Amino acid sequence: MVEWIISDSLIEYQDACAFMEQRAADIAAGTADEAIWLLEHPPLYTAGTSAKPADLVEPDRFPVFPSKRGGQYTYHGPGQRVVYVMLNVGQRGRDVRCFVRDLEAWVIATLAEFNVRGEVRDGRVGVWVPRPEKPRMADGSLAEDKIAAIGIRLRKWVSFHGISINVDPDLSHFGGIVPCGISAHGVTSLVDLGLPVTMQDVDLALKRSFDAVMAPQPCPPAG
Repeated sequence: MVEWIISDSLIEYQDACAFMEQRAADIAAGTADEAIWLLEHPPLYTAGTSAKPADLVEPDRFPVFPSKRGGQYTYHGPGQRVVYVMLNVGQRGRDVRCFVRDLEAWVIATLAEFNVRGEVRDGRVGVWVPRPEKPRMADGSLAEDKIAAIGIRLRKWVSFHGISINVDPDLSHFGGIVPCGISAHGVTSLVDLGLPVTMQDVDLALKRSFDAVMAPQPCPPAG
């Protein structure tokens, strides 16, 4: 069973990390169910295990927290749905790359409920949205913006940390970092795309698409 936890108030980052660490340990020990935690943080930046100091453009803008998840710098704040996934990857094929692909597919399925086409890119973890209305890139390709970030950590084959989906955050807050180390592309949100979507709408879409994508099953080959 997967327990769904929804927090209505802003959750401090340190408190969330402490909860995830304990819950992951309990899941590994077999004393707690898996959990999905839906929440929002106050404005802050987190530095993943691959974060480069030069990518913290404005170090004094918001609190900065080292994070044990993979990846580089990312922003969290009000209007962004953070989805912390405390799941037993040992029961999902013991394949970290497969698990990350499943998380990306889950986000894509969720966005599809709002008629948004999310896509993945080789070498760029996360989910991207083509922006044909924007000027093309220097190489002639379509512009695209990031709408969801993914960064996880595993301990004893149990995941924690997870996903952030931009519903209606202040997109200017991303300007204090180079998000995920990628400067060539921008960030967007569901509301920025012109959709009057609420956090509750996104929560329902996440729940509806979860079982089809994230239920324990063999992982198909990549590509």
